[in-house]
Amino acid sequence: MPELPEVETIKRELMQQLVDKKITAVVVNNAKVIKQPSRSVFIKTVKGSTIKRIIRKGKLLIFGLSNGKFLTVHLRMTGQFVYPGDGIKSRVSFRLSNNRLLDYKDQRLLGELRVVKNFNNIPFVKELGPEPFDLTASKFESMLTNRKTKIKPLLMDQKFIAGIGNLYAAEVLFRARISPLRSALSLSKKEKRNLFNEIIKTLKEAIRCRGSSMDQYIQLSGKPGSYVKHHKVYDKKGKPCIVCNTAIKRISLAGRGTYFCPKCQK
Repeated sequence: MPELPEVETIKRELMQQLVDKKITAVVVNNAKVIKQPSRSVFIKTVKGSTIKRIIRKGKLLIFGLSNGKFLTVHLRMTGQFVYPGDGIKSRVSFRLSNNRLLDYKDQRLLGELRVVKNFNNIPFVKELGPEPFDLTASKFESMLTNRKTKIKPLLMDQKFIAGIGNLYAAEVLFRARISPLRSALSLSKKEKRNLFNEIIKTLKEAIRCRGSSMDQYIQLSGKPGSYVKHHKVYDKKGKPCIVCNTAIKRISLAGRGTYFCPKCQK
């Protein structure tokens, strides 16, 4: 699933290309991805509106429309935006005032599109934890106080902190030299601060590289993100650790594949 760096990359690209463009037509080829409202009301509400701004909340993209409504898009596992699109294999296509198409593609139909009056009332958004870039080291440290949960599942918990998923949780824990099996409660003050610094550093670096193209993620242009070449442990089972040459280990933790170096991460 695209995580914060990937969704932030798409948001920035959409802003550059789409702000102040009018949506002149909407074609829904598969209504399964439209969760709210009905297909006909969705089209009626979006058609004729102008895209005024685009923001991100965790892994959610939010289009602010000129009619006061919000088009929200959760890409989930296989959702993609392509611009300019060709309408082929798109689930929903938006024709813009420059006569170009913005295509929403989704091979497995797991994404969620909504048109709402207030995106803050969406249950997913209500439950989101703080954005990493809105935190300070001291605030992050306090959030970990008395948390008995293992640190990796906690970092992936969107109610705890927004936008970090399996990939970046593994990467930041390696960079911080912390085992994913450690409980948050067991971390020292120094380890907590170091972990926070690595979260911010890693996410910023991944955004600069326009994300990690694993599975279905692509940029708006269709090009892959280049952060994959900077991965230290993710998807590297059996390969030598870049620090100590110990084989990277993969285990299942909280139902997710977890990669780490058993020697470097304590």
